[in-house]
Amino acid sequence: MKFERIAVIVMDSVGIGELPDAAAYGDAGAHTLGHIVQRVPGVALPNMRKLGLANIAPIADWQPDPEPVGYHAKMAEVSAGKDTMTGHWELMGLRIEQPFRTFPNGFPPALIEAFERETGRHVIGNKPASGTAILDELGEEQMKSGAWIVYTSSDSVFQIAAHEEIIPLEELYDACRIARRLTLKDEYSVGRVIARPYVGKPGAFKRTANRHDYAVKPPMPTVLNALKAAGHDVIGVGKISDIFDGEGITKSYPTKSNAHGVEVTKAQLEASFRGLLFTNLVDFDSLYGHRRDPQGYAEALEAFDREIPTLMSCLGERDLLVITADHGNDPTHAGTDHTREYVPLLVYSPAFRASGHLGTLETFADLAATIADNFGLAFATHGRSFLDRLQ
Repeated sequence: MKFERIAVIVMDSVGIGELPDAAAYGDAGAHTLGHIVQRVPGVALPNMRKLGLANIAPIADWQPDPEPVGYHAKMAEVSAGKDTMTGHWELMGLRIEQPFRTFPNGFPPALIEAFERETGRHVIGNKPASGTAILDELGEEQMKSGAWIVYTSSDSVFQIAAHEEIIPLEELYDACRIARRLTLKDEYSVGRVIARPYVGKPGAFKRTANRHDYAVKPPMPTVLNALKAAGHDVIGVGKISDIFDGEGITKSYPTKSNAHGVEVTKAQLEASFRGLLFTNLVDFDSLYGHRRDPQGYAEALEAFDREIPTLMSCLGERDLLVITADHGNDPTHAGTDHTREYVPLLVYSPAFRASGHLGTLETFADLAATIADNFGLAFATHGRSFLDRLQ
């Protein structure tokens, strides 16, 4: 069975249980979805459960659906790392052997000095921190001094925070472009530079929707490049274009929230295109996973679940909907980092005449192989297509 359009929605960080090598990443016992369901009474995700979510792996006391309407599986990550870029790149066919560098003690003085020199502003912070905690600590000082707040995390990120009323957005974005150039050097090898503008007063700072990511290009072409080269549409919603540095993207629609991302996705499904619609819903990760907020995470999952019937109603007979994730971020786990987990795979089309369990897929790249198989692309990947199993 082949499809004219494929819509892939990434629930950023919705892992479904520790990978066999999780202990090597400090993530033994992690289970993002399972621990949320255990921690928050009454979590109800009826639509994803109807698609087979509870059939994939044990999730608290949930019972499998006896007649799921789609196909379901869990996928293992084989790349080295547990970050957003590595996860998305593997979903689109790559295998990353060398993880990006992280900076648990802050960035080297030589990098900070070069950044200060080229931007003309001093740096405060320069340490791993929560995005909200660093504003509570240094936001007022930043407003008085006009310095950059630079911070990182357990991910490979160089984040720059600035109050929008103190430093204009375009100056912040220019600074990010400078940081991006500087951090491409081999001795730094930072995955992403992120603009983190905020507003408000001391005690009530709030990050705005004007975030912008500056990623490195994937080290080799992904299935997105193959789709674009073959004349297909490749529509990125949310931070997809940023994650791939625009590679293989024909149209991009940045979003401000999960809700906005869902609305844009529905609008694109109701429009005419032929190819791939690729959406990232980041709030699960940025607002709830990193902030270790199981209650907020559960509510965000329920909000997305309520949208699934509408998303399904937007599908044509030759459309395929894929819901998955890029890594875990267990809000009950120690620290504030991503967690090394399997990710769920839920697959649905109005054309299906059967349903079933696809098992445990050996790599996220099986999705890329399936996309390439569907569109008849000459794209080499270590993944294996499951297209012929969809009936």
